[in-house]
Amino acid sequence: MKKLCLLIGMTFMLSGAAVANGDAAAGKEKAATCAACHGPDGNSVIEANPKLAGQHPNYLVKQLQEFKLAAETGGEEGRNNAVMNGMAAPLSQQDMEDIAAYYASQEMTSGTTIEEYVEPGEALYRGGDEERGITACIACHGPNGNGMQLAGFPDISGQHAAYTAAQLNAFKDGLRHNDMNGMMRDIAQKLTDEDIAILASYISGLH
Repeated sequence: MKKLCLLIGMTFMLSGAAVANGDAAAGKEKAATCAACHGPDGNSVIEANPKLAGQHPNYLVKQLQEFKLAAETGGEEGRNNAVMNGMAAPLSQQDMEDIAAYYASQEMTSGTTIEEYVEPGEALYRGGDEERGITACIACHGPNGNGMQLAGFPDISGQHAAYTAAQLNAFKDGLRHNDMNGMMRDIAQKLTDEDIAILASYISGLH
């Protein structure tokens, strides 16, 4: 799996994957309605809602596109979310790119890791678990959790632990299925509830 992540990343970089090219100033105005859930600068204070500040613009655009697709297909395709489907439905491609550019231009606030989760979290994040077939998170998300813009791997550093845990559980249960080549579903299905709690807390403290 580690080799697969690296291969996909290299393929995207070599193929010159399209980079979102929005207008951050326009995006700030368009994102006004997003502030209630994600904060005015993309740093949500509600742990169930993700921080968007500093996220790779391509990743943000992709998620908005897939929320819109879910709205258009009744949840059969894309990324299905009752709230976000409705928010994304009226957005044009330019709207998405502008909003993504605005949030990408902001700085994410740092999070913290529960002290007892630092050591096991680092071990699992950086080394995975070969015996259980769990790929190290570092392979795709990097040592500091910053991901890879061109490869489409998101910046997960500093993210709310509650949100990260919810997404890992969604991948594990198959409720979220918009991951590249099913990589996150494959990994999440091998994680225990304790693994998820440890990783979510550890990732929150990465920056």
